[in-house]
Amino acid sequence: MNIGGIDSSRIESMMAQLKAAAQKPAAGPAMGAGGINGLNGLNGLNPLKGTEAAESSSKVSFSDALKASLQNVSNSQIQADEMGKRFAAGDDSVSLSDSMIAMQKASISFQATVQVRNKLVSAYHDIMNMQV
Repeated sequence: MNIGGIDSSRIESMMAQLKAAAQKPAAGPAMGAGGINGLNGLNGLNPLKGTEAAESSSKVSFSDALKASLQNVSNSQIQADEMGKRFAAGDDSVSLSDSMIAMQKASISFQATVQVRNKLVSAYHDIMNMQV
């Protein structure tokens, strides 16, 4: 399934990486080989094998997924702009509905990107304001 230009497998991969990174400082003698509550981490992954999971070729890094997502947003905006120009020039192969749908998709994807950016900035500020 493709959500906003990002495959669900990429989202699951990012979530697994974030949770593995969150578990890494807590992974110590208190955690047995079974992980948290006797489970082997999330989705059958052992949090103690975080470095192996990060080095796996099937995993996508967060920065790569973010770059790909931003590139998809940019491409959708470029495509919508080109369709609008072609419709305004009188190209019969482009209908008004297609160009308007493309423009709305580009607008929604940009708004979602801005919301993600705002959440990331907010999380960064929250982390920086934490007292250690």
